[in-house]
Amino acid sequence: MIVVNFSHPLTPHQREQVEAACDQAIERVIDVPVHCDHAVPFGPQAASFIAAAGLSAAEWQSLPIVVVPPSLSAIALACLADLHGRMGYFPTVIRLRPRPDAVPPAFDLAEVLDLQRMRDTSRSAR
Repeated sequence: MIVVNFSHPLTPHQREQVEAACDQAIERVIDVPVHCDHAVPFGPQAASFIAAAGLSAAEWQSLPIVVVPPSLSAIALACLADLHGRMGYFPTVIRLRPRPDAVPPAFDLAEVLDLQRMRDTSRSAR
C-alpha cells in the first residue's frame, strides 16, 4: 500500500503499526509538507497539497492508498473533499494519538478509519 502523509514523518514503529493494522506492507510513503496560509482560501491550498503527492488520476483511483491527514481540521476537511473527488470514494485514514506520559512526546497508531465504510453504514440512517 501507499501512505500519503500530510503530517509529521512516520517513525519506523508507526510504520510497523500501520502495516499490522492494515495487514499489508507499505510499499511507499509519500510525505507532503503542509504549511497553510490563513490569509488565502483553503480549497486551492488543499488541491496543491494533493497535487504535490505526484500521483496520476489513474493512480488515485486504483492504488491501495492510506492517508495521514493534516492536523489542522479545516485544511484536513478541504483535503478530504479533494481526495474524494480524485479517488471517487472516501480514503482510508490513519489516526495517531499521543503516547501517555512519553517524554519527549511520541505518537502511536490510534486507529485506521475506513471512511468509505463509515459513510456507507451511515446511509441507513437517512
